[in-house]
Formats: sequence, C-alpha cells, structure tokens
Amino acid sequence: MWHSEFAYDPAADGMDQFGPIVGLSLTVSLSAALVAAVLGLGLAALLALTRFPGRRVLVVAVNALLGLPPVVVGLLLYLLLSHGGPLGGLGLLFTPGAMVAAQAILATPIVAALAHRVLEADWVEYGRALQASGASRWQALWPLLGMGRRALATAVLAGFGRTVSEVGAVLVVGGNIAGHTRTMTTAIALETSKGNLALALALGMVLIGISVAVSATVLVLGGQPERKRI
Repeated sequence: MWHSEFAYDPAADGMDQFGPIVGLSLTVSLSAALVAAVLGLGLAALLALTRFPGRRVLVVAVNALLGLPPVVVGLLLYLLLSHGGPLGGLGLLFTPGAMVAAQAILATPIVAALAHRVLEADWVEYGRALQASGASRWQALWPLLGMGRRALATAVLAGFGRTVSEVGAVLVVGGNIAGHTRTMTTAIALETSKGNLALALALGMVLIGISVAVSATVLVLGGQPERKRI
C-alpha cells in the first residue's frame, strides 16, 4: 500500500509527454531544414551564377528577410491556411505540415544568404577556369557545391538551428495541441506558465544540447580548410 500510494507517476508532471514532444520537434524541424536547404541552395545558386533584371533587389530582399519577425510569418500563414483563406481547402492549419511551412519560410533566407556568399565567391575565383574547360554556368554548379561543401553545410546547419528554436510562428499555425502539434519550445512556454518546471527544464536541456551540438559542428566545419579542385 505504501509503495503504490507514493509511487512516482510520470503523468502527474507531464513527463510522459517528454518523448513524443521531443520526437515531434525533431521531425518538424529536420523536415523544415530539409525544405529550407533545397529552396535556399537553389536560390543561392540562381543569384550567384546568373544575372537578370531585379537580381540586386532580390539579393537585398533575401538579406532583409533574415530579420523577418516569426509571429508575423505565423500570422500571414494563418490567414492563408484558415478556412476563409486561399489555401484553407488544404486543411493544413493546426497540423505539423503548417509548422514545417512556417519554419521553412524563416530558415530559407538564412540558408540562401549564407550559401549565396559562398557560391558567388567561388564563382568569381573559379568560374572562368570552369567555363574554359567547357562547362556551362549550371554545369559548373556541381564542382562549386563540392568546393564549398563545408561552408554550405554550415549554412544548412544554421537553418536547422533557426527551425529547432522557433516558437512564435509554430504557436500561431500549430496551436500547441497536446500530442499533435506541441513542440519543445511551445511546451516550455506552456509548462513554465503552469509552474511545471520539471518538464520545462528537461525540454530546455534537450534544446541546449542540440544548440551546443549544432554550434560545435559549425565550428569544426568552419575551422577546416576546403580543398578546392577544378
């Protein structure tokens, strides 16, 4: 009787939700980072290798979007995905898909801006040699990606760091629904307001661990010289 009366109950402080919350957070953030990597690297290549009317305006816009307010992104996406919005028929509001979209929108400018600088610098230095060997601008992209692979990986990691730490936009479009759209950041905000510090601190430690791991990887990649061959 004594044992059953005083046994620890994980559900009492929400610790039974720890695993699902962490799992959903990583799934959403990694998915958003992958989308941002594809879009960001594609946009960076377009800006670095081509010249077209409005290119400079687009470069300025990409850099300006680095400071895009997350809550505003969430609000605009909410309006698009709500029942009365143009994309309301997709039924994405308050789903992980909407959260992936919000995080990807915020991370794409980071990947694009950082990757653009890398690809443009390598194109200026090696572009003529690559074209002299018979490669077109777009055929030269693959060698350029190989030359700057560490710096480009750093750009993608920076995008992931942005997605995994996001709270405002995912709270608006996800709704922080338990077992469905509750991530580490939104759970920390909620549990702290409820005074449930055990779960909030546990999730906070995971976020800190992820942040340290990403920062360490970026430091290692940035400290290793690239071996550039043409």
